[in-house]
Amino acid sequence: MLEATNLYSYYGKSPVLQDIGFRVEKGQILTVLGRNGVGKTTLMRTFMGLTDRMTGRLVFNGTDISTMRTSDRAMLGIGYIPQGREVIPRFTVRENILMGCYARPDGKRELPQFVFELFPILKEFIDRRGGDLSGGQQQQLAFARALAMDPKLLILDEPTEGIQPNIVAQIHDVIIRLNREMGITIVVVEQNVPFARRVSDRFLVIDKGRVALTGAGADLTDEVAEGHLTF
Repeated sequence: MLEATNLYSYYGKSPVLQDIGFRVEKGQILTVLGRNGVGKTTLMRTFMGLTDRMTGRLVFNGTDISTMRTSDRAMLGIGYIPQGREVIPRFTVRENILMGCYARPDGKRELPQFVFELFPILKEFIDRRGGDLSGGQQQQLAFARALAMDPKLLILDEPTEGIQPNIVAQIHDVIIRLNREMGITIVVVEQNVPFARRVSDRFLVIDKGRVALTGAGADLTDEVAEGHLTF
């Protein structure tokens, strides 16, 4: 589903990521872990073509997307929920979700009803502006907007950062449902090691812009976390 080979990614002339390589199979969850500032968000942005430059090879679902525009990657079925959510504050919940539909190759422009089963509060607040929602509600809205494009791959950059504990549990449950019931492949930056261990098919630890360690989810032991994720 997603494969990176000798991946370098740049801001300006400096490579933030160096010689990244990994493979995610269809239907898997890959968890990306690492200390703050080591390049995790840059990796997520690189998947979407949002850094200044990239070298190496990035293949999605059999298509080389290394030089594709962000919009073209989205049209192939890559959904992205960035750190900070980035909902459009002046748009209503309805309008924010409909924005996701514009990345659908089939041309459908309608609200997917299943997102209201996942996030009932959004149906209640359907005509409320995105900027008037709480942080946790905005994160749910960001999920709904990404799901409106019917993604094959969902990229999540710390989806539970800075939101209330009850919504953290809900987001974790939704990630599992999207993967196991809907078959969506997921790449997620996640600092919750017990959750990562429970759901990951594969994990990737980034340190100083390079892959420090990779393995199966069951290999994400407390010793690994202590050695690579604590300060």
